[in-house]
Amino acid sequence: MSQRDEPLTLLGDLTPAEFMAEYWQQKPLLIRGAFPDMLSPLDPDELAGLACEEGIEARLVEEHGPDGPWQVSHGPFDDATFEHLPEEKWSLLVQAVDHYVPSVAALMDEFDFLPCWRLDDIMISYAPPGGSVGPHIDQYDVFLLQASGQRRWQLGGKTADDAAIIPGIDLRILKDFEVEAGSDWVLEPGDMLYLPPGWAHHGVSQTDDCMTISVGFRAPSADEAVTSYADYLGEQLLPSQRYSDAAMAPADDASEIDDAALERMRQLILETLDNPTQLSQWFGRVMTQPKYVDQLVPHDPPLSVPELVAALQGDSPLYHAPGSRLAWRADGDTVTLFADGDGYPCSRELAQRLADPAPIHEDVLSLAGADALLTQLVNVGSLYWPQEEDDDE
Repeated sequence: MSQRDEPLTLLGDLTPAEFMAEYWQQKPLLIRGAFPDMLSPLDPDELAGLACEEGIEARLVEEHGPDGPWQVSHGPFDDATFEHLPEEKWSLLVQAVDHYVPSVAALMDEFDFLPCWRLDDIMISYAPPGGSVGPHIDQYDVFLLQASGQRRWQLGGKTADDAAIIPGIDLRILKDFEVEAGSDWVLEPGDMLYLPPGWAHHGVSQTDDCMTISVGFRAPSADEAVTSYADYLGEQLLPSQRYSDAAMAPADDASEIDDAALERMRQLILETLDNPTQLSQWFGRVMTQPKYVDQLVPHDPPLSVPELVAALQGDSPLYHAPGSRLAWRADGDTVTLFADGDGYPCSRELAQRLADPAPIHEDVLSLAGADALLTQLVNVGSLYWPQEEDDDE
């Protein structure tokens, strides 16, 4: 029996194939006891500590803020910020906690039936009683895992992009929110709710220790994709590839843009776009772009290949840097390892091994080209030695 055919507690005893066919991007799924005996990977004070650190994206949402309703403040915060908060109706949200807390990053191993390059990040929120961010919609898939305390979730059904929102605030809170029948639940630790894109939802803390883990998956919008792909193509095209009208018939009206001219331009655009290899090279790069580029720290000074080999042979395994993204793609006989927005040609075996999140040991050096590619990836910050980070502290 393959992994696709094995029922998972995580999915309410559905197999991954059943979940993907019936729910993924189609309808919500409430899963009681998705993570049995759930223990939160960090406590509220630790989450607040992250929100106080420079460079970590954090938001504080106060339903009744000192400057008005649904006030949003951005970190880094300090201890005084939290000391002056009321006892209810506020929320702290910290993005990309998986980049900083290994036990949170390990949660992604449970979702390995989904492409790792689809992951955006793992956000964790804390709220006292009544805390929420209002009813809203998200344009991405998300698994909402209750880590501690209780949160009440209400769903309002699939909602149009142009649904009315409350004006004059920094949040896109729905102006009208009507709870669908049978879509009102209180989640306990270990319970999880899957939501596809565009589904209206409202989560409100019921206890003073409510922490919710949001595993979100990225999906570029059409306008983002078109703009990004056009920029990528523009860097590849030759100056000689341009509009041409050889053998054009004499103009009847010199100021008219006729159908033939439009067709020539259409053909130029279609010929430019119709390049599967260029598309795959762009897609691999855009889907492995790190969420926070400045998180990747290049090796300083840069390593040479002999230095890399010596370190790896010295029983010092390499790891994917926190926040690093790797994937691979085969176009015929050409294989590319994509790492943090760049592409590296290599063998299929090497690409598969390096894209695997497992630590990288000396045995990888037996693969052709591994020494040079590993050196490149260490030097740009996609791979690293954790002990070096410890030595710097």
